[in-house]
Amino acid sequence: METDKQSKSRGDEAASVKGLTQTWQKWSEDHKDYQKHNPFTSVEVMAFRPVWSQADYGRPREGSHTERRGTEAQSHIGKEVSELCQIIRELGHRREDGRREIEFGKLFEHYVSISNKLVGLLLRARKQGQVHFEGEMLWQGKDDRVLI
Repeated sequence: METDKQSKSRGDEAASVKGLTQTWQKWSEDHKDYQKHNPFTSVEVMAFRPVWSQADYGRPREGSHTERRGTEAQSHIGKEVSELCQIIRELGHRREDGRREIEFGKLFEHYVSISNKLVGLLLRARKQGQVHFEGEMLWQGKDDRVLI
């Protein structure tokens, strides 16, 4: 014969198993919907095909973790580029037109103690129009005399 405690625990198990089933089912449906928009899915037929002219094509879904991480990364890199420009202002010498310039070798020697990403940051800063230097890439030793 069952006691009240035994019957309650079985009822709790059934309720929690039912809850787990519903949670799993919801996750499964959400994942199916997500896969309909995923261009890299192995599913043969995608329900949604992006239109090339859409402004959001190739961008993460709004409100997604990917969008948040990308925004945070962009902000972090922006701060690092600003710090690099500040160091160039501090260490560089003033040109006749009022701008600052520094040789890559001198900047590299100072900046290597701060970060190992100097060349990448310089490329990013050039893309944003904050610095200028000749050549596609800067190499330690070879381009030490290039002015930035």
